[in-house]
Amino acid sequence: MNATPAPAWRERLASPLTWHYAVFAVLLVTVIVLAIRFAMDWAATSSRTADAVANKQVQLHALEIQTAPLRGLDKRIAVAHDEVKSFIADRIPASYSSISAEMGNLEVKSGVRQTRLSYAQKAPENNLTEITLDAGITGEYPQIMKFVNSLERDNIFFVIRGMGLTGQQGGMVNLRLQLSTWLRPEDAAASGLPQAGAVNSPGDNGSNPPGDNGSNPPAGNGGDTQ
Repeated sequence: MNATPAPAWRERLASPLTWHYAVFAVLLVTVIVLAIRFAMDWAATSSRTADAVANKQVQLHALEIQTAPLRGLDKRIAVAHDEVKSFIADRIPASYSSISAEMGNLEVKSGVRQTRLSYAQKAPENNLTEITLDAGITGEYPQIMKFVNSLERDNIFFVIRGMGLTGQQGGMVNLRLQLSTWLRPEDAAASGLPQAGAVNSPGDNGSNPPGDNGSNPPAGNGGDTQ
């Protein structure tokens, strides 16, 4: 009874069609597995790509913010250079005599009296030489304040470094005023004044800066106006 089916199964197994089905089934399963794996990898890759693109966009936006101040920098530099040239031309005095003359004009306009005025110059820096002034001013308090305010608003660029009251008698106030202005290095060098801190040679008591006509102004380094 059981001897008949065996040859049938052997025939089926030996049949090329059976092996074709088997191979097809294996290939189909393999394709399905590979398709699923590909779909999973594609999804993961797409997610990573989207995250990477988003990160790059954030970095790009951050770079745009950081570089925004640099846009048009060349034009701003040119404008700043022109402004510096204009400032030097308009507010930097041409010589020591210009400084002395302006101090005298402010003295007359405010009604004060200069008791002394001395100069010293520092080493050139950034194409300018700082000139320090040490002045003694006498006058009534409103006159003193008018003189100080006039200095701050003057066309010549003055910077007040220090002020100190040294006494008061009969309504008159004595003020010691320390301030700075600047000259072009070549104009400062033409004065012959030594730089602040320089050691004078024996017998050298300091020279006054020459005026435009070759004469000395009323005050200079080591020389006070009385």
